[in-house]
Amino acid sequence: MSNEARIERIKELMKSMGLKQIAFAERIGMDASNFSKHMKGKLPLGDTLLNKVVVELGVSKEWLLTGEGDMWQRNARNNQLPTVTVPVGDLDMTGSTIGGARVYDLDVTAGGMARERMFADEQVIGTINMPAIHPDCCIVRVSGDSMAPVIGNGDLIAIREVRNPNLIFWGQIYVVLLDDYRMVKYVRRHPDPSQVILRSENSNYDDIEVAKSDIRDLFLVENIIRIDSRV
Repeated sequence: MSNEARIERIKELMKSMGLKQIAFAERIGMDASNFSKHMKGKLPLGDTLLNKVVVELGVSKEWLLTGEGDMWQRNARNNQLPTVTVPVGDLDMTGSTIGGARVYDLDVTAGGMARERMFADEQVIGTINMPAIHPDCCIVRVSGDSMAPVIGNGDLIAIREVRNPNLIFWGQIYVVLLDDYRMVKYVRRHPDPSQVILRSENSNYDDIEVAKSDIRDLFLVENIIRIDSRV
C-alpha cells in the first residue's frame, strides 16, 4: 500500500479521536515537527511510527497498513479514550449552569427518559471547567460493569451529540439512546448496513444487534472523568 493511503488513514484516525496533529503526536510520544514531515509525505511512514500508533492507541495494524478490518483492536482501546482527573476544587456543584461543561444528575445506563428531559436545565447539578473537557460537552454518570475496565461503575463521562447520525466512527464509544434504553457501548459495523453492533468491553456481555432506525440519538464519549477528592 502507498504511503499516501496510510497518511489518509492516520488523518481519519485523528478525526475520529478529535485530535489535532500536535496533540496526536504527543499521544504517540513523537516529536510534532517530525510527525508533520511524515504527514506531508516528506518522510516515509516507517515501522517505528506505525508501531507507535498501534501500541499507544490500540489501533489495528492490519487496518493501518491495508485499510481492511476494524480501526480498533478488540481489547486495546482503553488508551484510545482520554481519562481526565479533576481536582475536587475544579468541580462546581453549586448548580451553576455557566463556566464550563455542565454536569447532569443523570445515569446514562438506566431508563428511557426522553432526550429533552435528560438535558433539561433542572437536571444540571454543576459544572467542570478544564481545558481538557470541551465546554459544549454534557457530563453524565455511568453505572454497571459492562464497559469495565475502560469505564467503571460510577465514572463520569463527557459526551457530545452526533449531529449527523450517518457519520459513525466505527469502534468508538457512544451513548446510544433507544426508545426504552440508554446504553454506553462500542458501536461496531454490522454486515447488514441497516444495522449496527453494540459491544461491551466486558466479555461477559453479549453483542447487541440494533437497527439504525431504532437509534433515537447518539452521543460520542470524548472523556472519562474521575474526581480527585484529595485536598
